[in-house]
Amino acid sequence: MEPGAPPPVVENAGLSRWIPALAVVVAWVLVYFFTRGNHTLDLPSLSRTDLHDRLTGVQNGLLEGRSTNPVMQFTNAIADGFRSTVDWLQRLVSKPAFPRPVPQIGWLGVTALATYVGLVVASWRIALLVLASFLAFGVLGFWDASMDTLIIVLISVLLSVVIGLPIAVWIGTNARANAVVTVFLDLLQTMPTFVYLLPIVLFFGIGTSAAVVATLLYALPPIIRIAGFGIREVSTTTIEATDSSGQTYWQRLFKVQLPMARKTIIVGLNQTTLAALSMATLASFVDGPGLGKPVLQGLRVNDVGTAFVPGALIVLMAVMLDRTTTAASERSERVARGGTSNVARRRLVVIGGGVAALVAVYLSRTYVTLAEFPTYSVGGRISAGVSDVVDWIKDNLGGVTGGTKDGITEWVLNPVQSVLAESPWFVSFAAIALLSLVFGGLRALVITVVCLLGVWYLDLWHDAMITLNMTLFATLLVMALALVFGVWMARDRRVDLGIRPLLDAGQTIPPFVYLIPVLALFGPSRFTAIVAAIVYAAPAAIKLVADGVKGVSPTTIEAGRSTGQTTWQEITKVQLPMAKGSLVLATNQGLLYVLSMTVIGGLVGAGALGFDVVYGFSRSEAWGKGAAAGLTIVLLGVMLDRITRAAADVRRDDGPGPRRAFNVRLPIGPPR
Repeated sequence: MEPGAPPPVVENAGLSRWIPALAVVVAWVLVYFFTRGNHTLDLPSLSRTDLHDRLTGVQNGLLEGRSTNPVMQFTNAIADGFRSTVDWLQRLVSKPAFPRPVPQIGWLGVTALATYVGLVVASWRIALLVLASFLAFGVLGFWDASMDTLIIVLISVLLSVVIGLPIAVWIGTNARANAVVTVFLDLLQTMPTFVYLLPIVLFFGIGTSAAVVATLLYALPPIIRIAGFGIREVSTTTIEATDSSGQTYWQRLFKVQLPMARKTIIVGLNQTTLAALSMATLASFVDGPGLGKPVLQGLRVNDVGTAFVPGALIVLMAVMLDRTTTAASERSERVARGGTSNVARRRLVVIGGGVAALVAVYLSRTYVTLAEFPTYSVGGRISAGVSDVVDWIKDNLGGVTGGTKDGITEWVLNPVQSVLAESPWFVSFAAIALLSLVFGGLRALVITVVCLLGVWYLDLWHDAMITLNMTLFATLLVMALALVFGVWMARDRRVDLGIRPLLDAGQTIPPFVYLIPVLALFGPSRFTAIVAAIVYAAPAAIKLVADGVKGVSPTTIEAGRSTGQTTWQEITKVQLPMAKGSLVLATNQGLLYVLSMTVIGGLVGAGALGFDVVYGFSRSEAWGKGAAAGLTIVLLGVMLDRITRAAADVRRDDGPGPRRAFNVRLPIGPPR
């Protein structure tokens, strides 16, 4: 656009889609008033259908043939291998090993080695962060649980790298492979975390092996997707220039593509590490070891104080791992560009640190007091203090929080839920399908019909509509927050500098931990689950909106100001329309982040599909219903994801928004 040109005229195609959508909703509500309560397919919360029992029968059959079924024998062998590896590492760093009464490498040696690794791969600042984190694990009384979590994460990340990097190279250098593998990556990343656990428990049992397998599967897609993208984005000009010298495929890969994609690959490692920590925490539901167990114990008895300290340590661990991998990425880039200085001094520091770490290992193997972390009551005092604070909040703010919860539930959640869940199932089916056609076109309609038929077949239609209601309401509030804070950040650099670090920190926190403060404020309820989902999903959506609005051309904005536009007109008529690609992407990610909290919300009274999955975990005879609920959540996720993707493609063709945002596939959430 030339300087001084008038601002772009945004077409009203987006508005035209809302007119038929509103007509569909009005017709739906009218039909609801005459047909409500009929053919709702409502199933009592503890009841099961023949389909659910048949699925349970499949599980029982596999378990009965565990000793003769080749697949079960294979998975048993893998489970035994993981179990032995974890047991050996536990005896090495935390658990007593018979006949030796203390760990083979005690807390001092482990802390020194971890600090040394932080120094080598990053900097002395990261080394201090690692040192403080490990000391906090012990001082707060959760050394063994923290080491267990780190062991699960370490094994899963190493296996993710070993398995994921070759696949990343494959999809980064082969377009057909990329198209095929991406389908499976989309499925894995659309699937809420808890859904992983049901089939894993069936094939690998409960405990350590299930925790490792679940964490590995959840952590694998980020490194494949991100590293593959980095390899694929290496300049074709560079590749052609080096090919002209006659290099082979392997020479091109190891001397050009991998070195040039180094930074992106380490970013993928960062995301994989955080995903592994998130899943390792949730694996406590299948008796996986680690910090998730005391958090789960506190949530089950509605004791925020008990859950607070291990929850805070999970956050600290996430920050430590995130900052360490990020700093390692930045340092590797500087080294590759020859930007390091004082090489001799750093070599001296590294050698000295290595000697100190070895001395610490020797001392921890020699003296019992340096092997077993001393017992402190600091964590207990903090838990008691938090419980007192929670009691004070309930006594003094219970009226405000309770009133807010009851008001929103009665006037917003319940009416919409009634239309969704109390309409005849075929009416809701038709209305949702028509809305998908309006917003996403024929492609979205086909996928929506397939997914809704799957939901109907799995005999959990009523619960699915309740979950859909909570998901849509939470996403609406997430986007409201994203618009307010995203635009504010984009228009004020100081606000961006102040808020962005908080958003970054929020995205490193595993979703399990978000329940703790929200539970303290609102108690167990459906509203609590919704608030936790909003807090979890908002950071990603806010950042996407902020970056999209910030990317609007300054020339376009100046042209609008020259016509005398007000600030409100500038935002609503120029910046938001020009950033609509980012808005749709933020909506897509917000939906999937919220949906990923469905089962976790079932722990604090959300009911519906989340409760069904938890119920399937807790009762062996209800495994089939839990599996059906997990598949239903996946179908809802695929449906919502494809509708927003299709809507993004339609919007891209409507007006002058930034099309380059859609040159690659929209990422599936919740990637970190």
